[in-house]
Amino acid sequence: MGRTLLLLGGLLVSGPALAQTSEPSTQGGGASETMAHLLSREYEIKAAVPNGTKLIVFLQKGTSAYACEFVSVTKTRCGSVN
Repeated sequence: MGRTLLLLGGLLVSGPALAQTSEPSTQGGGASETMAHLLSREYEIKAAVPNGTKLIVFLQKGTSAYACEFVSVTKTRCGSVN
């Protein structure tokens, strides 16, 4: 639990700096989003889970939610989950 909180705290502080670029979204027809853009639009990080060697971060604002995958340290791929 402490490790997860430390990871989330680090993402909150460095998320915008780490997620400046993105790859095209794989979600149907939507514009691609970066984690930095979502955080600047006041989306909140709700959870982060490891997926093999990658990290999936779930963000939410109201009824809108996104999942962002860290493709590398500097690239994220985000898509709407609703």
